[in-house]
Amino acid sequence: MVDYDFSGRAAVVTGGARGIGKAIGARLAAAGANVSLWDADADKLSETASGLGGGFHTAQVDVTDDSAVDRAAAEVEREFGRLDIMVNSAGITGPNTTTWQYGVADWRKVIDIDLTGTFLCCRAAVPYMLRNDYGRIVNIASVAGKEGNPNAPAYSAAKAGVIGLTKSLGKELAESGITVNCVTPAAVKTDIFDQMTEEHINFMLSKIPMKRFGLVEEIANLVAWLSSEDCTFSTGGVFDCSGGRATY
Repeated sequence: MVDYDFSGRAAVVTGGARGIGKAIGARLAAAGANVSLWDADADKLSETASGLGGGFHTAQVDVTDDSAVDRAAAEVEREFGRLDIMVNSAGITGPNTTTWQYGVADWRKVIDIDLTGTFLCCRAAVPYMLRNDYGRIVNIASVAGKEGNPNAPAYSAAKAGVIGLTKSLGKELAESGITVNCVTPAAVKTDIFDQMTEEHINFMLSKIPMKRFGLVEEIANLVAWLSSEDCTFSTGGVFDCSGGRATY
């Protein structure tokens, strides 16, 4: 494992109470970053922060609420004096059903959390980064956003949107010292599997040439590089971590 030095850097990880977000928060903190974990689940957030050994700033945040996101970002700057890294990991899968049977309320919820939530967090973080001419934004997308998973139309569309947002924002900030990239994992076994049908889980596994699911630590290691000062000439990039599934 590469040893990055995030000493003096302040990082936000959304969806930080569990799964990929939790692993990313732990990875950045282990390398010296001051980390703020954001999550809508206050109880799980407190449990996670304690389980990781404490020392984390936490904020209960609904990423679909622009006022709540703005307040949390301001709180991070007050706490740490800066905001250098924003990792957008908060997300849900939604139900597994065909597009024509998909509930409109379910569609809107997935898009609101997975895509609009990512937009709102990027929107809130960038002004703080511009003040210091430095920043790293990493959005957690999905290989589903590149290929489109059947019976997951909202999730696939939202993650495709995250990829497009990443490319757009990366170009806008290309001369600013702020890089914007996204990671497109194949399936990583976390609590999010509880939202999926067994049939859909098996479908995802069948698409991975390595014949296994990804590990949260593997995603966190890639995010660590994208969040580091070593990542200087990659922006608007889409980085696969898919066990061979991604084909472009």
